[in-house]
Amino acid sequence: MPQTRRTFLQSAAALAAAAPAYAANDKVQVGVIGCGARSHELMAHLMRAGGAEITAVIDAYQGRMERAVDRVGKQARRMGDYKEILADKSIDAVMIVSPDHWHRRMVLDAIAAGKDVYCEKPLTFASTEGVEIVNAAKAAGRILQVGSQGMSSPAQQQAREMIRGGKLGKVTLIRAAYNRNTASGAWIYPIPPDASPKTVNWDMFQGPATKRPFSLERFFRWRCYQDYSGGIATDLFVHLCTTIHFVMNAVMPSKAVAMGQLYRWKESRDVPDTLNAVLEYPEGFAVNLSSTFNNQTSAEGSFQILGTEGALTLGGELAFYPEAAYEDNRWIVESWPRRLEEAYWKDPKVRETELIYTHKPHLKESIQQMRQVGYDSTVTHLAGWLESIRTRKPHWQDAAAGHHAAACAHMVNQSVKSGRTVEWDFRKDDIKAG
Repeated sequence: MPQTRRTFLQSAAALAAAAPAYAANDKVQVGVIGCGARSHELMAHLMRAGGAEITAVIDAYQGRMERAVDRVGKQARRMGDYKEILADKSIDAVMIVSPDHWHRRMVLDAIAAGKDVYCEKPLTFASTEGVEIVNAAKAAGRILQVGSQGMSSPAQQQAREMIRGGKLGKVTLIRAAYNRNTASGAWIYPIPPDASPKTVNWDMFQGPATKRPFSLERFFRWRCYQDYSGGIATDLFVHLCTTIHFVMNAVMPSKAVAMGQLYRWKESRDVPDTLNAVLEYPEGFAVNLSSTFNNQTSAEGSFQILGTEGALTLGGELAFYPEAAYEDNRWIVESWPRRLEEAYWKDPKVRETELIYTHKPHLKESIQQMRQVGYDSTVTHLAGWLESIRTRKPHWQDAAAGHHAAACAHMVNQSVKSGRTVEWDFRKDDIKAG
């Protein structure tokens, strides 16, 4: 998707200049729970989307809250605990951008407090949490949108329409990958020089996770550890599965099998740096997912949707490749008796499908390429969340969609750990026991 994702952060004034105009008293009051690097991107995007004001922030590292207030304005109060944000009646909604192991507790607490929620992917830390969250949001009538922004891009929405319209024919295989080859791509992030037990609230970070001794590596590089993250599957594959479900109008794979290894980034880490998975969908197509943090050639990711009448590729651009295959049985029928070969070529159906060079000259559809321009699709995604809050009409990526995308990642990780095929139980909407 757009390459501006890592470089988007700009001043609040520049963002506000491009935002739609809303009356001050019509702005959604938002509290931000978790102010890490991705959260700062989301705050900038939210300001550009317009119609919201960030009035409270909380993070376990003091420096992040300091920078958040600097970024969004002094109206944003620093809180000592996320429950202070939930108890504030002036706050309409919350963005939850905490480590994955906190998502269930924070989302359920926010719903119980009457807040609408934007939860950064993955929605869940374990598949069993999904149905509980879906039911809670439905019972409370709260808007819950998950932050996997690709499906809000014009490219993915166009792909969805092309597939629905039959442009690709029957889609039978999807190949999708995320590859990186840097320390930061492998989540080995730099640690702020002032980070220490005085500036980092270790107990707040650990929360429901297994208790460990104080560790700046675990705090700032939490995606590297199973205590807080599902690694590649829940950080990257979840994006790919969200797109697949969106463009294919699919719910969940019936089966998943995967293998993962740690080949290179072996220090301070217990999640694989290379992962491969195969998913099988009851709608009649299969998916190959792959990722490595050890090679990055021309692009960070690739996405191929292969159909009987053509193929789509998604990335920096959307491209359609019409299928050019045609039957050619000459080498087969030339081994037949001559009389049978001659009779074969006289058949009108054979001449139509195989003797292309005998057809009247005509134009055939060629490659179509479309490039997305404009601001990052996360702005559109967040604008959709604000619109849902106002209209009370759920966004496509609601709790159920978020549950299913995350559950795909959990199926992959469970297969890696167990060494077996993992199946989905559509009746109970969870991974099948066994």
